[in-house]
Amino acid sequence: MGKTIAVIGSGFSSLSAACYLAKEGYQVTVFEKNESLGGRASQLKVEGYTFDMGPSWYWMPDVFERFFNDFGYKSSDFYSIEKLNPAYSVFFENSKIDIPDTLDDIYAAFEKIEKGSAKALEVFIADAKSNYDVAIKDLVYRPGISPLELVTPKTVTKLGQFFSNVSKEVRKKVKDPRLVSILEFPVLFLGAKPKDTPAFYNFMNYADFGLGTWQPKGGMHAVVEGMVKLAKSLGVTFVVNANVDRIHVENKITKGITVNGDFNAFDKVLSGADYHHTETLLEVENKQYSEQYWEKKIFAPSSLLFYVGFDKKLKNVSHHNLFFDTDFEKHAYEIYDDPKWPTEPLFYANFTSITDPKTAPEGCENGFFLVPLAPGVEDTEALRSQYFNKIITRFEEKTGNVIQNNINFKKSFCVNDFVSRYNSYKGNAYGMANTLLQTAFLRPNLRSSKVKNLFFTGQLTVPGPGVPPALISGKLVAGLMID
Repeated sequence: MGKTIAVIGSGFSSLSAACYLAKEGYQVTVFEKNESLGGRASQLKVEGYTFDMGPSWYWMPDVFERFFNDFGYKSSDFYSIEKLNPAYSVFFENSKIDIPDTLDDIYAAFEKIEKGSAKALEVFIADAKSNYDVAIKDLVYRPGISPLELVTPKTVTKLGQFFSNVSKEVRKKVKDPRLVSILEFPVLFLGAKPKDTPAFYNFMNYADFGLGTWQPKGGMHAVVEGMVKLAKSLGVTFVVNANVDRIHVENKITKGITVNGDFNAFDKVLSGADYHHTETLLEVENKQYSEQYWEKKIFAPSSLLFYVGFDKKLKNVSHHNLFFDTDFEKHAYEIYDDPKWPTEPLFYANFTSITDPKTAPEGCENGFFLVPLAPGVEDTEALRSQYFNKIITRFEEKTGNVIQNNINFKKSFCVNDFVSRYNSYKGNAYGMANTLLQTAFLRPNLRSSKVKNLFFTGQLTVPGPGVPPALISGKLVAGLMID
């Protein structure tokens, strides 16, 4: 049996797969094209500030725990986490709502805004928890090979939820537009509009309210560092600044990869890099999917990101902050239906230095700002600057902070950077959306149907977008490779 495996990319799914494969005795080498490990979960350190460049939400702690448990460890053996309270704050046109860290307090917060909503929310969350138990404890750990994977005694009882949508179900429970937005928000992590996301995915609301929002000390990159440490202890080799130019195939069997112009022989190849990009490393006859296939798929948004260092502490903000003070539906329309730069974008801001002061110089604050964008839109410095001014002006208005003259560091990251740094298809930030027709076996394959010993993992395949699904994707593909 071939024992050498090349892994392309070092994001969460690649690190996960590398660990599982090494545990089974494979000789695993991970090749990362950039200067540091972690893929989109890279870290930026500059002038005393530390920024997570990509994922910033630590949800579903049970999935992380399950990963480390598979190797006889706990997550706390590698990094520490704390539960945030408030979990996050949501700014609306004329109000702000803080989401507490317990279900009882969340019910009370809802009831204060809309009479009767606490009881309705309690019913909604009970259903979301039931779905979470089915999804996370069962369905998402299936490799998407057959539609029969979805048919279990539990899922049959929930079939109707795949033909309703999150937006419709939320509106049955609450009427206040602010509460509707808060309940629709978690499925945005799945990359599609709430009205295009099957109601079954309300399990994300249990992930939000039931399990809470956590923060690793040192940021999300601390998770990457923990996984790398585990992988190295299992014998995994890492190579950075290693650009993979080609996947070699002979007689429909992988033979290895070309890295920085040099051929490297391997028995099997696993790509955790962008799926579309990976197939450009193959001859045409060895590709599974055409350009037309990718064009027709619904991709999750790209993002305009700003990493900002402020020379003072900020007031009236939490670790995580959502700015829903403009028209949600219009912004969604300008991402999915009529792709363009949004007229008045919703945006997100986090300040890890509120929770972890070491991520900014003393007396200072670090800010991470994100504006969701349609993938593939024009990206220029002029547009980035225009939109920074838009969101910072609104940030000042909504929070009462005057900050435009207190910026001593700023870096932007947008569509062009997602393409150049991560080879991301159209510069998408989160992969392929989890719509009804892009769920489970309807997503791109973990195992190539054209080339033996070639495999894929990550957010364009099963289970889908997000950090916890990436950990699961790595486990799933490793299982196929071991079998």
